[in-house]
Amino acid sequence: MTPDEREAQARSRFVAIQLTRIGGTVIVLLALLLWQTDRFVEGGSIIGFPIALIGLAISFLGPKQLARRWRTPPPGS
Repeated sequence: MTPDEREAQARSRFVAIQLTRIGGTVIVLLALLLWQTDRFVEGGSIIGFPIALIGLAISFLGPKQLARRWRTPPPGS
């Protein structure tokens, strides 16, 4: 792999990790709107709480999983 290809791959992976974080945060915000306001459902809906927890998990654990998947294997493996 050439240095330019490695740089493009690193850039793409960085963007993917950041989009995962942003996506999880957007899910949390929308779930809080669902849970606490009348924006989507009159009186709010309790289903927003577990959706918010899922969004938090995506936001915090998703980038870690992506980095683990892309990690270079240790020498000798």
